[in-house]
Amino acid sequence: MAVTPQTLGAVLVGAMALYLLLVSSRVVVQRFVNVAQGYGISEAVIGLTVVAVGTSLPEIASHVIASVGIVTGTLDPEVASATVLGGSIGSSVTQQTLLVGLLLLGAGQVTLSRSFVRSSYLPMVLSAALALTLAADGVLTRLDGVILVGAFVVYVYYTYDRRERVAIPEGIEVENIDPRTDAAVGIAGLVVVLASAYVALSALELLVESLDLGGSLVGIVTLGIGSALPELSTVTESIRRKRPTLALGTLVGSNVVNLLLAVGLGGAISGYRVPRAVVFWDLPFVLLAGLSAFVYVTRVTDGQLRRRDASAFVVAYFGFLTGHLLLFPSG
Repeated sequence: MAVTPQTLGAVLVGAMALYLLLVSSRVVVQRFVNVAQGYGISEAVIGLTVVAVGTSLPEIASHVIASVGIVTGTLDPEVASATVLGGSIGSSVTQQTLLVGLLLLGAGQVTLSRSFVRSSYLPMVLSAALALTLAADGVLTRLDGVILVGAFVVYVYYTYDRRERVAIPEGIEVENIDPRTDAAVGIAGLVVVLASAYVALSALELLVESLDLGGSLVGIVTLGIGSALPELSTVTESIRRKRPTLALGTLVGSNVVNLLLAVGLGGAISGYRVPRAVVFWDLPFVLLAGLSAFVYVTRVTDGQLRRRDASAFVVAYFGFLTGHLLLFPSG
């Protein structure tokens, strides 16, 4: 393992591209929310489409660019697959554990209705179970990708059919000035998102090769943590405005989008080679953590999450990282 000027350059370029990816993704969400509201689209529809997809735009863009790179031969299939899968799962675990813990520390208490738990936590658990089932053989085929995207469509229909309100997250400024201008800026921002995702993935591929690290591990600590930063801003704003339930809904909902839509789109385009770490540690951890939280909230606390529960979520996050490093140091 040698740290060369080329490696340091890849780290710098990758960090800048990841930062640009996050900033431009937020601009895209803001502008398209403006467009949707400007044309009178209801908040329920906006929440289930623009917001649900937009908050996971870094993960979605990374998967699309990685898959196009695999198909065209510009990215190594094994490294690209491992990196974006690690990124999506790392982002999901960060939101599901660490950010929920920080939310509880700041808010003190979150009260969840039974309908919220059923419509939020249960789909998250089922999404992880489906992704693990399809990836268990070490490959995500194009058909598997289509199945995941189809499951996301069913999830959206199920949620909207029951009029579950997925509101605009805290911290997203909404100003309807001119829908056409907003649309133009949003499209330009989307181009920047895709371009920065390509640069970030190329830099991470070089980093994996030069440091002889596992692609999924690199994805977890770079794309995974970085892609969860927009949700962190939602958490801080929700704490400030004393609306913790909204932040928790965004965190849980993003998990569903990551596992079904982001991974599904990438798989449908190119298929993926799934690392052993993803099959035997990462996805099982996501499934177990989500199932444990679901059982704890429904059977133990009767919908109450308090500040004292925060430590369990934070410990779970660092337990996930430690387990991955110890069991799969090169994967």
